[in-house]
Amino acid sequence: MSRGIFIIGLLLWASISFAQEVSGKITDIDGAPLEGFVLIESTSYKAPSGQDGKYSLSGFKAGTYKLVAFVSGYQTTSTKLTFQSNQKLTFDFVLEDLNTQLEEVTITEAISGDTDMGWLQSVSGSAIYESKKTELIEIDKLIGNKAANVGRQVYSRVPGLNIWENDGAGINLGIGGRGLNPNRTSNFNVRQNGYDISADALGYPESYYTPPIQALQRIELVRGAAGLQYGTQFGGMLNFQFKEGPKDKKIGVSSTQSLGSFGLFNSFNSLGGTVGKVNYYGFYQYKTSEGWRPNSDQSQHNLFGSVTYNISPLLNVKIEHTHMSYLAHQPGGMTDDEFNSDPSISKRERNWFQVGWDLSAMEWNYRVNNSIKFNNRTFLLSANRYAVGNLENINEDDDLSSERNLLKDEYFNWGNELRAIIHYPLLGKKSVMIIGNRLYFGKTDRRQGEGSASSGADFDFIEQQNSYSEYLFPSTNVSVFVENVFNLTDKWSVTPGARFEYIKTQADGFYYYPVTDFAGNILRVDREDESRDKSRHFMIFGLGTSYKASDILEIYANYSQNYKAINFNDIRVINPSLTVDENISDEFGYNADIGIRGGNKAIKYDISVFYLRYNDRIGPMLSNRTGARFRTNVGDANIYGFESYIEGDLLKWLKPGSEQQSLTAFVNLALIKSEYVRSERSGIVGNEVELVPLTNLKTGLTYRYKSLGISYLYTYLSEQYSDASNAVETITAVEGLIPAYHVMDISLDYTYRFMRLETGINNLTDESYFTRRAAGYPGPGIIPANPRNFYVSIGFNF
Repeated sequence: MSRGIFIIGLLLWASISFAQEVSGKITDIDGAPLEGFVLIESTSYKAPSGQDGKYSLSGFKAGTYKLVAFVSGYQTTSTKLTFQSNQKLTFDFVLEDLNTQLEEVTITEAISGDTDMGWLQSVSGSAIYESKKTELIEIDKLIGNKAANVGRQVYSRVPGLNIWENDGAGINLGIGGRGLNPNRTSNFNVRQNGYDISADALGYPESYYTPPIQALQRIELVRGAAGLQYGTQFGGMLNFQFKEGPKDKKIGVSSTQSLGSFGLFNSFNSLGGTVGKVNYYGFYQYKTSEGWRPNSDQSQHNLFGSVTYNISPLLNVKIEHTHMSYLAHQPGGMTDDEFNSDPSISKRERNWFQVGWDLSAMEWNYRVNNSIKFNNRTFLLSANRYAVGNLENINEDDDLSSERNLLKDEYFNWGNELRAIIHYPLLGKKSVMIIGNRLYFGKTDRRQGEGSASSGADFDFIEQQNSYSEYLFPSTNVSVFVENVFNLTDKWSVTPGARFEYIKTQADGFYYYPVTDFAGNILRVDREDESRDKSRHFMIFGLGTSYKASDILEIYANYSQNYKAINFNDIRVINPSLTVDENISDEFGYNADIGIRGGNKAIKYDISVFYLRYNDRIGPMLSNRTGARFRTNVGDANIYGFESYIEGDLLKWLKPGSEQQSLTAFVNLALIKSEYVRSERSGIVGNEVELVPLTNLKTGLTYRYKSLGISYLYTYLSEQYSDASNAVETITAVEGLIPAYHVMDISLDYTYRFMRLETGINNLTDESYFTRRAAGYPGPGIIPANPRNFYVSIGFNF
């Protein structure tokens, strides 16, 4: 009895202790309401002000706090208020217009509301996103299998993404949009906290490292028009923004342990906080999986640390480091007949893949005044990728006594990006300009030859071999860019931009090759030395416009040229399933978007059409002369389509005023057509572009009640070709049709005080499907997706 009274008293005390509330209105000096944010400094408490300017904050302890009001284009205003127990106060903020400022404060740099996805504001941090096609994914609002980084769940609201599912544990990410190859997300400029993380952002832009979803605050995507500020990739920019340490704690601890089907175990543990002027955050992740097919076990270690020192209100410096390593046993691919008969088989037991990734970065931000801000990022990568196994066509058995193919890459690159954001008045309106430059130096050391005939993860070359190559691929990139938002009226803006690029790629190395007689007998082994050098410089331009009729309607359009330089490191590769045209050249073209978007607490939408012109597109095709797989400049392609995302809270329509529960439904539909319109290769003109499904649909329903959330997701992709020849089926299974497929997922999460439970079923109906035909690792051949699988995670936050 006394225990019950004690608990009841404790609960009453807690409810009283956290019953403080402050509300009011944000207006300008003329009394007009302003939309922005009010927050309690050094805490996580924040609240938006709506169209009427009203805000409300509650649930915090008694005490003295500093309240800060942010509104874009207005002077930041703050006040100190003291709250007694169970006290409700009213305070109105009056903000003065800054004629020289057009700055989005960090907390207001995204529009997302109560939904899982939104888009980036016009000016965010050290970048301009006005009139661009952008997407923002807020991870804390996501219900799904975060332990396995399930791509179709994480990116379910992003229209038009083609997602490869060949890694059941979520160690590698493969996404592509608008007909661009998803292979390790190589057609996006992939970044972490704003800096590059791929092997060689210029010459070999594959990302063998993907940050764990559990460490992220949000994911930012900017489509092709991002090339003006981030480089010339056709896909655009993909940025993983990490969490920071809590600002209201000296020490904050988080730990999540996850178990799943096929031996999946994931342990994610983080530590962060704020001590004086220093904010810190770090995590350690360990992940292992046995896989659902034989020979598919893998393990990963991931370590990250970040320290930010706020030297003054105008200057801060951040230093961070990432270390990741993993070892994966790869079961190889299969033929069409084998997949249709039994997709769980494995014909390769000697294929291994090992990656080591070390990233260091330093960032500083300096605000000269309310009109000028500088941002500088310096980054350095030291990494490696080793692969050993049998790369012969999958329709041939693995001779267990034969030597294996061995590829060893070492990557070293560093770069620096300096940006200046300048806000200034023009014709009575606020305008903003970004000026920046990028210096980048990459170096890839690639060796290829024969490895041992063993079955283990042995990454040493054998001493005697007839085929061996060793190359060094340096690359240099110097670029300067400028972009400016001209606000012609309060609602209409025009944003032109330009970028100058200087690119130099080199190759120095040698390869050995056997000289044979007519009977195929080796007479001798010769060595061929090679040295190549290619420099180019060019300008690309872009133009965007935006008309913001209201919060519920913005009309935007943009055009941007794109360019992708080919490096030599793709050329001298010995792969029985693939040969490469030694005269392969750079790709160029442009992206264009026009769309409408907007939203409020009840609904959010982004509906657009796009056109991508892709000249000298590089891709695989079947050689008409030899029947072998051939990588070359296939030709010029037109890719155009319709992309839409609509999400709304049904309860806000059916039951207005309901705050404790929500029922949101979303539809993400992309319809994309593609065609080769010019080619020097016969049989290509008129073909569909590879990896472009006509229909790409993701739709779902999420119900939330207080701390409980349940989500259902349905994914459908129509059939697509895997190469430019539009082959339907081949004996090697490297080329062929990727059939239409659909898959369903159901997920649940529940939070109770400091504990969080997550569970779900992926591939609910146990569909048998595949998303990829691989030419090399992890194939060659068809790589089947995971069957039905389960997961459960328990997390604690202190």
